Amino acid sequence: MLRNKGTTEKSRRGSKTKTRVRIVENGQARLKSDALATEEPMEIRLLTGGKTQTVAVTMRTPGADFELAAGFLYGEGIVGSSEEILKISYCVDPEVDAEQQYNIVNVELRGNREYDLRSLERHFYTTSACGVCGKASLEQLEIRGCPVIARGPVVSAETITSLPDKLRETQRLFDSTGGLHAAALFDAEGNLVALREDVGRHNATDKLVGWALLEGKLPVSDHIVMVSGRSSFEILQKSLTAGAPIVCAISAPSSLAVDVAREFGMTLVGFLRGERFNVYTGFERIKLQEK
Repeated sequence: MLRNKGTTEKSRRGSKTKTRVRIVENGQARLKSDALATEEPMEIRLLTGGKTQTVAVTMRTPGADFELAAGFLYGEGIVGSSEEILKISYCVDPEVDAEQQYNIVNVELRGNREYDLRSLERHFYTTSACGVCGKASLEQLEIRGCPVIARGPVVSAETITSLPDKLRETQRLFDSTGGLHAAALFDAEGNLVALREDVGRHNATDKLVGWALLEGKLPVSDHIVMVSGRSSFEILQKSLTAGAPIVCAISAPSSLAVDVAREFGMTLVGFLRGERFNVYTGFERIKLQEK
């Protein structure tokens, strides 16, 4: 497994940060310990051809940092397989503050290939709130050669409506902080395969895709990706590159997310709450209950 070839992944800061909070209830205040979702910047550096270059800085929740870096590079088309990655490690530059070294991830690629990183300029700074700054177009995805998703699988409406509870039950960090998004991978029967959490939905999705890449699970052509919150262009872009045929979200999709799903033959589900959901594209993959 590729991650064994690099430095052991760990973080000086955990995914949770302790704090003290005053709770006001019925006109009275009491002091209580609380946990916050940690948010810190992470710089992704690409090492290739004897050069080191920063390709992105994102605000993220520490944890699964190597998966986040791998998933980001895969989603942007910089790497096409885990075999192109020689090593992923934290920064060991002695000139960098020791604590900040865990906020810098180096991805060393095989060979001396030159990479055109101009398309990544919009990623130099991203936030957990808005996702990647700037918009890419559908034409860029087509130029990169992203294929139209093949037909199948067909999933029952009952399976779709079962996903939110399964997602929520597995969000351990959300239980203690109340401030994290999640991206999860389910099989066509609704069984949870993997879940990742982060302050940003796009980061959680990168972590999920990075996990699949490093574990040799791509493409996820018979699976469902589900995200908490809304589905944006970035969520659909990352799911598309992973080969996911069905993307579900608790809240609404953006117009560009619907455009991506329609253009590339994906099934996009939104407002998935209780026994109800909206299907924006790809209704042929949804099996209704027989009357």
